[in-house]
Amino acid sequence: MDYKAYQDSFFVQPAPEPCFQFSGLFGATLFYEDFDEAVAFFTAVFGPPAYVEGPGTRGWPIGDGWLTLLQGKAGNPQNVEITFTVATPAEADRLHAAFLAAGGQGDAPSNQLMYAPIRYGAVTSPQGTQLLVISPLPT
Repeated sequence: MDYKAYQDSFFVQPAPEPCFQFSGLFGATLFYEDFDEAVAFFTAVFGPPAYVEGPGTRGWPIGDGWLTLLQGKAGNPQNVEITFTVATPAEADRLHAAFLAAGGQGDAPSNQLMYAPIRYGAVTSPQGTQLLVISPLPT
């Protein structure tokens, strides 16, 4: 399916008016019972955290927002997918490979249509959290 057919099939026209004037998304906060293992995984990918508060809070700047890990008490994040958007397909492949090298599991990246043409690489962290690496493709 080409992008035009994809748009015609799935996007509502006219588009509904937004209820709020968002300027972005500040980031994601994830609660991990296996906190130390999760910190080790993300440190292997992103380097040491830029924010450390006490024994149970770590944060990495991601674009204009933050990826924050907190010590949890009831398992690890499930039923959620954290999407990391990078500038180029090559950078998407590089980040995807870094997640796999740190112990994540996933198939090779591919080109997909997901709201727009993207480079798409899904990963499951060792703690079972779904991660997605994407970048825009030319339209």
